[in-house]
Amino acid sequence: MKRFWVVAGCVGTFMAIAILTALATPRDIGIAIDKVVQLVFAIAALVAYARRRDRWMTAAMISLTVGLSAWIWGQQIMGVQLPTSTIAPLGFTMVPVLCLAAVVVKAQKRRAGDLLPNYRSRTVVVLDGLIVIGSLFVLTWVSALESLTRAWATEGPGFATVIAHPAAYLVLLVTIVVMSWTHQAVRQWPMLFIALAGIAQSSSGWVFAFHIAQGNTAIPATTDIGFMLCPAFFLLSALAPMHNLDPTPGRMRTADLLHLSVPYLPLAVTGLFISWNTATGGRLNPVEIYVGILVVCLVIVRQLLTMMDNVRLLDQLRISREQLRHEATHDPLTGVANRSLFRERLERALAVRDRSTPLILLFIDVDGFKAVNDNNGHAEGDAVLRNVAARLENNVRPEDTVARLGGDEFGVLVDGGDADEIGARLLTALGHPHEVLGRVHRVHASIGVAQRFSYDPSITADDVLGAADAAMYTAKRLGKGTVVVHGSPLPEMT
Repeated sequence: MKRFWVVAGCVGTFMAIAILTALATPRDIGIAIDKVVQLVFAIAALVAYARRRDRWMTAAMISLTVGLSAWIWGQQIMGVQLPTSTIAPLGFTMVPVLCLAAVVVKAQKRRAGDLLPNYRSRTVVVLDGLIVIGSLFVLTWVSALESLTRAWATEGPGFATVIAHPAAYLVLLVTIVVMSWTHQAVRQWPMLFIALAGIAQSSSGWVFAFHIAQGNTAIPATTDIGFMLCPAFFLLSALAPMHNLDPTPGRMRTADLLHLSVPYLPLAVTGLFISWNTATGGRLNPVEIYVGILVVCLVIVRQLLTMMDNVRLLDQLRISREQLRHEATHDPLTGVANRSLFRERLERALAVRDRSTPLILLFIDVDGFKAVNDNNGHAEGDAVLRNVAARLENNVRPEDTVARLGGDEFGVLVDGGDADEIGARLLTALGHPHEVLGRVHRVHASIGVAQRFSYDPSITADDVLGAADAAMYTAKRLGKGTVVVHGSPLPEMT
């Protein structure tokens, strides 16, 4: 990076000396210095882009070199009068067109941080560009373009190329400005220098067109300052490092604000200019009216798309929140509730004061699961756990809660019903063989049950879970594959 800025300083110093020399010397010598400097930097930029294998920018520099060579041959050697319809203006006009293609190709290299990831957002970028171009067209039409167009009509196709050249650079500048707020790939040093080249060339191009429209064939030397700077900026764009111009967090907020205001600032300035023009006695012609209406319609379409995007983003935010909440309250392996959600629902059920049906909690431990894991691997063990969870959910009501409490332990919370019948049903469901990858695994379950028939503020969720857990251990002690209800005559291990 430091080396590049040293090169940029040398280029800037050389250009300052060349411009001052061209302005200070007699006209013929100054023009010769001007055109030779432009051609040298254009060839240097061509070589630099060719070495980087940037096809579109290499083509643009070829077009610039051909245009400058034809211009030097036609104007300095052959003495062709201005405006000219030779190949030179065509070469100059193709430069911003090819640069625009390079910008679009660069923008397609998307990164994770890009703001606009879909086709609708790209449509908004196109609309922003059209709004800016339309606003600038009305502004320049009211101020100067109308008089230039009259000259166009009288001068013929030669003057058409004179107008097309700076107008094409204007489109390139608008595209770079709009895309720079939305594409990280465009927020790079090379694009900045391409934009500076466009500003320099477009500025001198419009001044050149104005002089041609006035019938001047001897263009002032100061008009060529932008033309001289343009190839130098193109060379710097080819040499500039490819680091992104990542702004600081504070600047990023400013960039977002600028992106939102990109299509409206030129529209507001144009509206104020037209209002002032009509207030001072000016009249709008059909071109200004129709283009102005078109720009307003584009703004309306952009607002509709923005509103649709806002609705879509809000919907995505809602879905993301639901997904995060689901992930926070459900077991990632089996998809059933996790221990925290199970405990939350148990506490809510225990808080019901006017209970008319029993609250039943079943604590289930899968017997034989360790052998599946040890003999066949964790993948098949995980498949068995998913089968267990699915069978539990299929054998209770949708309003009941099935949860994985940890490892091979599950809990089921049922509001209403017969504890013995529910336990026997789940025991039978889990006793069926599990087929995984062609292998059959037989596991069983030990189920402990705790019940609450009425509201008791002294009973906590830990008390109920502890009672069910104690009943489950009693079932294991009695030989596994059984159901024990807490409080039954069977002895319990606590």
